[in-house]
Amino acid sequence: MSSLKVAIVGGVSAGLIFLIITIVSLWYCISRCRRLSNKNSETGSSEPSAVVELRTRGLRSSSGASYSCRQFAVEELEQATKQFNENNLIGFGSFGLVYKGLLSDGSVVAIKRRSGPPKQEFVEEVGYFSRIRHRNVVSLLGYCQEGGYQMLVTEYLPNGSMCNHLYETEKESTSKLEFRQRLSIAIGAARGLCHLHTQQPPILHGNFRTANVMVDENFIAKVADAGLPRLLEKIEDAGPSQSSSVNVFRDPETGHLNIFSEANDVFSFGVFLLELLTGKVAPQADTFESNESILQWLETHLNSDTLVDHRLVGSFTTEGMQDLLRLTIRCVHFPGRERPTMMVVVSEIDEILEKEIMRTTVVGEGTTIVTLGSQLFTT
Repeated sequence: MSSLKVAIVGGVSAGLIFLIITIVSLWYCISRCRRLSNKNSETGSSEPSAVVELRTRGLRSSSGASYSCRQFAVEELEQATKQFNENNLIGFGSFGLVYKGLLSDGSVVAIKRRSGPPKQEFVEEVGYFSRIRHRNVVSLLGYCQEGGYQMLVTEYLPNGSMCNHLYETEKESTSKLEFRQRLSIAIGAARGLCHLHTQQPPILHGNFRTANVMVDENFIAKVADAGLPRLLEKIEDAGPSQSSSVNVFRDPETGHLNIFSEANDVFSFGVFLLELLTGKVAPQADTFESNESILQWLETHLNSDTLVDHRLVGSFTTEGMQDLLRLTIRCVHFPGRERPTMMVVVSEIDEILEKEIMRTTVVGEGTTIVTLGSQLFTT
């Protein structure tokens, strides 16, 4: 009898254990399915699974750090811009119209919008460029492909581009940028380009210009639209759009093949330095074709007595301005293979600024003697 009781108890125990194992297994499977379902919902269930996987992979930097690139709903961006009201229109760039937007969480962003159908290539490129995180590069925060539009959401820089502060107009600029401030802005922009070039593989800007140098509330420079020509080439059916107007920032060595290298970005940066020195828009002419033509341009296209922006008078030393002029000429040097790298450019501008601070600290806030452009150029 005792043996029968033991058998019965053993059978019941075994049955209970089996039941518990079955319940736990079912609970685990159901929980796992729910987690996967929620994950797909968060990343956008309407996207093909391969696109979601590719986008997730693309948000991890070479150092292993993971960054979030958000897929925005068109309704949220419409609300942020009050239905893309023209009062929120702040500019126009290579990607299309640019709007200022206020997201529901209180974040202020810039939203770039162009007409275009949804494309997987667009998601891939956004994932690729969203991994770029640097103090001197404008961050890509997210994207949207709905309603017949393709949109990029980036961080918003309150002071806009350097064009708003550098070019002299009938109405004098409210921000007077002295020489040392311009050097600091040049260092920031140079560091942004240098960061792009030191990625593996190197990221080429392809369209660097003064309009793409943005400044925040503290006038810290950030490079905008990094790699935008590549993105447009990927998503435009007819290939990259070609502008009929002359682009003085474009290196003539690129020819008509659109083959870019780091040296081409260095050339564009050299033209930016030239505008930083003169405070004027660089001439829209094909004068930058050789070392001789650059020197001739400096001698003849600007009056020798007004080579340097008159607003800089009293804020620089002759030595500092000469050093920056020499570096500018080296950046637009021909052939391109002899130009300095952006890493060298960063180091040299940093050194120029350090020496300028030392000199002006000793003799006062800059030179009181007006140095003629001809004197700067001949030394």
